[in-house]
Amino acid sequence: MTSTIALTFPTAGSGNEGPAEAGAAIANRYLSFKSGSGMSSALIIRNLEDVGASLFSSAGRRGATVGFTAARENAAFVAPLLAAGCSFEKWEVKEAQALASAEAGEATSNAQVSLTDQIYAAAYGAESPMGRSYYTPGASSPSIVSFRERTYTLKGAVLAATGVADHEAFVRMVEEEFPAPAPGTEAAPLMTSAYMGGEARLSAPSKGYAHVALAFQGPTSAPVMSVLKHCLNMSGASAFAAPGIMGVYGGGAPGDAIATVDALSKALGAAPSPDVVAKAKAAAKAEALRALDAGSKSLADAMTASILDSCGFSAKALAESYDGVSADQVGMAYSAMVKSKLSLAAVGDISSVPYHATIAARFG
Repeated sequence: MTSTIALTFPTAGSGNEGPAEAGAAIANRYLSFKSGSGMSSALIIRNLEDVGASLFSSAGRRGATVGFTAARENAAFVAPLLAAGCSFEKWEVKEAQALASAEAGEATSNAQVSLTDQIYAAAYGAESPMGRSYYTPGASSPSIVSFRERTYTLKGAVLAATGVADHEAFVRMVEEEFPAPAPGTEAAPLMTSAYMGGEARLSAPSKGYAHVALAFQGPTSAPVMSVLKHCLNMSGASAFAAPGIMGVYGGGAPGDAIATVDALSKALGAAPSPDVVAKAKAAAKAEALRALDAGSKSLADAMTASILDSCGFSAKALAESYDGVSADQVGMAYSAMVKSKLSLAAVGDISSVPYHATIAARFG
């Protein structure tokens, strides 16, 4: 049996980058498991791999996570390595900058990534931390250091562990082996980017395809947002949802761009019926519960998301949070959503994609 231990830093995403820190979040992802706390990166990785640990790290607009999956009997022994500090060795920072630049370069050729970047730019403003692309290369060494020292702190971090045989012993280990924050240390504040709504277009006629996304400000309740997302999926569109924003997207031949926009507008144009809500609620609940059975890492991800959303986690509480969603709640969330300002993103051969004002008029 395996155990996954994941340490999440909620403020270490690109949405929390300061004015001079653009690109620091993606670069810091590549400083995971690097030299620090008096140990070289080779020693840290060897200690983890000696117990068969499979390492992972991730980051995005909202937070960053570092962790591993290992045999249950070995996981707690090496868990403190997740909290090792970073000594920012010059060659490791340089390597992180190069890897971040390469990942950003690959991302720019991905239409779905470009569309995601454009819808965030439209929703929050291209110059805001949340509207700026996570895939931003070129972060300076000082900005990488300042960002990590400010956001990769144990104060406010979330430690999730699955498959732990002795919970009390694990808690004691964390209390004894994880470094305690210095007295007076405060968790890094989470920057806020206000939802504004707007338009962002990226023309690439050679692509021969038009990608379009329409979005609004989303509900604050994660279960309600998930149910509403499934309602939109049932309308025939591909829906997406993330904290603060949700909508639909699609694409087709450039000559069919108007038809694509019509279909997306139709999917967003009517409040879901009680029957649709009931089906969507069942689908959303099943999706959430499946994540608990999809392996120890998936369970750790679900635990972290639940803690960040509601400050607690249990499978029973998760199921009940979906059972408690009513058709009236979803209807109210839908009404509030479409009353916010529309965000439009278009990528590719977009000469025939209508402009923001034309589409926004459909929603009153």
